Amino acid sequence: MGNSLYVLVLLMAGLVAANLPFVTRRLLGLFGPDSKSLGMRLLELVLFYFLVGGIGLLLEKNVGQIAPQGWEFYAITATLFLTFAFPGFVYRYLLKHHD
Repeated sequence: MGNSLYVLVLLMAGLVAANLPFVTRRLLGLFGPDSKSLGMRLLELVLFYFLVGGIGLLLEKNVGQIAPQGWEFYAITATLFLTFAFPGFVYRYLLKHHD
């Protein structure tokens, strides 16, 4: 796989993972109660952020040497992940739907 395909895969994984806590009713999308609070959804969002970050590290390691990252990198990626989560948040809390 080329570098541009790695970037596309990582962005798509981030987009899906950021919206998963708001789209599913179950914990981690697999098991648990049929309803979650906002706090549980935010904890899931943090967990998925680190999961996608781990996938990114694996892809970067596959390409070559892992570049050192400072706090700026993590601030930007966390903000990007929250931006990716916005459609799921709007779907869950701002749109009227009948469940």
